[in-house]
Amino acid sequence: MSLYLLNGFYNMDYLKVSFAFGEIEEYQKDLFIADLADIDFETFEDTNNGFDAFVQQSLFEEAKLQAVLAEHQSLNANYGIEEIATENWNKEWESNFSPLIISDDCYVRATFHEAQPQYRYEIVIDPKMSFGTGHHQTTTMMMQYILETDFTGTQVLDMGAGTAILGILAAKRGAKEIVAIDYDEVCYESAIENAKLNNIDNLVSLHGSKEAIPQQTFDIILANINRNILLEQIETYASVLKQDGLIFFSGFYETPDLAIIKSHCEQFGLTYQNHKKIDSWVAAKFVKNKKL
Repeated sequence: MSLYLLNGFYNMDYLKVSFAFGEIEEYQKDLFIADLADIDFETFEDTNNGFDAFVQQSLFEEAKLQAVLAEHQSLNANYGIEEIATENWNKEWESNFSPLIISDDCYVRATFHEAQPQYRYEIVIDPKMSFGTGHHQTTTMMMQYILETDFTGTQVLDMGAGTAILGILAAKRGAKEIVAIDYDEVCYESAIENAKLNNIDNLVSLHGSKEAIPQQTFDIILANINRNILLEQIETYASVLKQDGLIFFSGFYETPDLAIIKSHCEQFGLTYQNHKKIDSWVAAKFVKNKKL
C-alpha cells in the first residue's frame, strides 16, 4: 500500500473520494492523479481495485471532479465520497511511513524511528508534515541528484520546498545558504520545524511563490513542483540563477512533459544536461550557459 502526501493534515475537515477501476495501467493512474492534484486533492492511497484520494472539504467542487473524469472517461472510474475525521491522520501517517534509504548514502526517517548512524546523511522528517518524505519518485530522484552534485559553499533556492527535505540534504552536503519557498503555509511551517529537527541553521523558509524569491542570485535551484507551474516560473528561475549555475526540475512525466520543459528552458539560456526516470516520473538537470 502506498500513501502519497502532497500536503499536511492539520485541523481541517477532509473528504475521501474512493475510485475503483476495472483495469488501469500505472501510467494512467499517474496521469489521473496529476489531474486530481490540480483540483486540490492532496493525498492518494492505493486500494485493491483503485485508490483513495483526499481533499480539504472546503476546496472540493464535484463539478471539477466530473470534468477530470470526463477527460479520463476511458478508465470507466466509479467513485464514492465520505467525510474523514481529522484526528485519525497522524496515526494513519505513522502506520504508512517507513524509513527510506537513498543511494545507500542517505537515511530518511520519522521522529519515531531509531537512528541509523552508519549512513553518511540522516534526515528526520516530522510525520505530521507535508509532501517530501523521499518516498515519492520525484523526491527520490531529486535527492539522488543532490547526492551526486557538489554543494560545497553554494547558495541554493528550493522552490515548492514542502518539508524542505531537499534543502536539508543540500545543507548536509555543504551548501552555504538555502532559501526554501512554498506557497502553502503548512509547508512553510514544516520547513522551519524540520530544519530545527535536523540542526540546520542556514535554511530560511519563506511563504509565497516566485514573488517571494529574494533579490539575490543562486548557484543551484531545486524545483520539484509540476509542469504547469514550472513553465510559468522558469523565466524567473533563470533570472536569479548565476552563470554556469545548475537547476534541477522534477514533478512531471517523461512523455510529453520533458520535451516541453526542455524547449521552454532553451528560451531562457538553460541547457539540458541529462535526466533520471522512475516509473513514468522524471527529474532533469539543466545548466545556465547564456545570459538573458
